[in-house]
Amino acid sequence: MNESEFNKLADATLAAIEQAIERSGAGIDYELQAGGVLELEFEDGSKMVINRHGVAQEIWVAARSGGFHFRADGDRWIGTRDGKELIQALEELLSQQAGEPVKLRG
Repeated sequence: MNESEFNKLADATLAAIEQAIERSGAGIDYELQAGGVLELEFEDGSKMVINRHGVAQEIWVAARSGGFHFRADGDRWIGTRDGKELIQALEELLSQQAGEPVKLRG
């Protein structure tokens, strides 16, 4: 995948995550910034950052519980450590940090 293809896929994924967070109804403030950075702030003041990393061609998540990297596999993003799919991992991380269940899928 070339850089342009990666950026397009990563940006679409970040926008979809942003929309899913809004639909979830969770008490999470968010802002998608230029350069492929999605910043989340929780009611307790903690933060989470989800961003694209062009050199590694990965999406990185920095959460209170640690850092996670995801690589594209077709139209899915798979965790480099545990093989979890990005949206599943985010539901778990967001729920932990928010202190309430957060569902991003249907």
